[in-house]
Amino acid sequence: VQLQASGGGLVQPGGSLRLSCAVSGFYINNYSLGWFRQAPGKEREFVAAISKSGNTRNYADSVKGRFTIVRDDDKNTFYLEMNSLKPEDTAVYYCAAVLARTTAQAMSLMQKQADLDYWGKGTLVTVSS
Repeated sequence: VQLQASGGGLVQPGGSLRLSCAVSGFYINNYSLGWFRQAPGKEREFVAAISKSGNTRNYADSVKGRFTIVRDDDKNTFYLEMNSLKPEDTAVYYCAAVLARTTAQAMSLMQKQADLDYWGKGTLVTVSS
């Protein structure tokens, strides 16, 4: 099982990036999926999650309206589209998956970062001029 996050890099404030999380070893169609980040000197925090069906998306308040989580089950990959990036978005970004329970349960686990089934290694996003 592997979740491979990629797409990070250096971007100027106001710029955009798209992170990808390519999954191998299981099919994501039965999983809720999420993105998290850890800034230097801070604890890891929830960023965004999407339900198994794709009909429910949750976001941290700090990224609402700027970030979009997208899933492509055919490609067994999900994405985090990041726009209007700010220096405070600088962090290592991680992707994770949890086997679907009810949507509410899965979203709660994502928010709490609790009992998630799989984690990927991170990709660094640096927002700086």
